[in-house]
Amino acid sequence: MSEPTTDHDVASETPRSDAGNWAKPVRTLTSKDVPAGAMDLNVTGHRVAGAATGFGRLWQKSFSVRLEGATITPREVIQVWKENFGDFWPKGQRMFLPATGIAPGEVGLINAKPMPGVPSMATGVLVIYADDESFSFMSPEGHPFAGPLTFSAVDDGGVTVVKVDELTRASDPFWELTMMMPIGQRMQNDIWRSTLRNVAKHFGVDAQVEERIVCVDRRRQWSQAKNIWQNAAIRSTFYAIAAPVRKLRPRR
Repeated sequence: MSEPTTDHDVASETPRSDAGNWAKPVRTLTSKDVPAGAMDLNVTGHRVAGAATGFGRLWQKSFSVRLEGATITPREVIQVWKENFGDFWPKGQRMFLPATGIAPGEVGLINAKPMPGVPSMATGVLVIYADDESFSFMSPEGHPFAGPLTFSAVDDGGVTVVKVDELTRASDPFWELTMMMPIGQRMQNDIWRSTLRNVAKHFGVDAQVEERIVCVDRRRQWSQAKNIWQNAAIRSTFYAIAAPVRKLRPRR
């Protein structure tokens, strides 16, 4: 006589309904279909950096905007956001995505201006999750921060609320020092404030961005200070300085 099937057995045999929305594990990142004008640097061959591998204090940040008066559903917002993600960024920040767009496992390239006095920095993101109402990124080693970023839209009493949430640490001592400066912290947070305002304006809404920023762990992980060798700003600067030398090399 066979033993009865328990709820635990059924749960263990039934695949997760959102399994297809998650990226498959990868050891290192690989970009593809690099568009003209994009600098593919500090991405290919680099590992993904989670908050546990970062250096600085751990921050939990949430930015949101209510689309009052807009007859738009969360799914419609996310669809538009995915298709125009780079267009909603503030000026000076550029995101290059493959033709497949924001989908699990895809790698996007970022060419950005992290702060005044620092030349264009090349880095990127891995899309670790994407469904109809949210998507999440993880950045590679050397990026200003380590940890997940989640972009979502939810219905709140008939009003669509668009959100950006992050749980991140500065990747290395250089970025931690930068984030301790008022201008560094403001510029980092202004990226998401501006992004959400641009999303809201796309749907005809001029609204204030609400935010909640909390330091959940003030300790610095000194064992991760070595991350500075992967710093994307430093590597991008040396890459730019060496440009004249590369032009002198004979082409094969």
